[in-house]
Amino acid sequence: MPSIKNIPGPYRLFFYSFDCNEPVHVHVQRERMLCKFWLEPVELARNQSFPEREVNRIRQLIESNLTRIRKAWDEHCNPD
Repeated sequence: MPSIKNIPGPYRLFFYSFDCNEPVHVHVQRERMLCKFWLEPVELARNQSFPEREVNRIRQLIESNLTRIRKAWDEHCNPD
């Protein structure tokens, strides 16, 4: 389960190894809360326990780091 490094904040952003068969997305976790965002366009796919206000902050974090997240996805899913 590759994590995306150097993104500030209390969140862990990651992909599952089997995620490469889906459209580009990222999972975000803090404590026992978890959500999933599609990246093209940035849109909430699933939310487990994050309050709406925090989901909006996560969306902004993803949008601010979109290039880094897409690069990590490509390195993981398209290593050629």
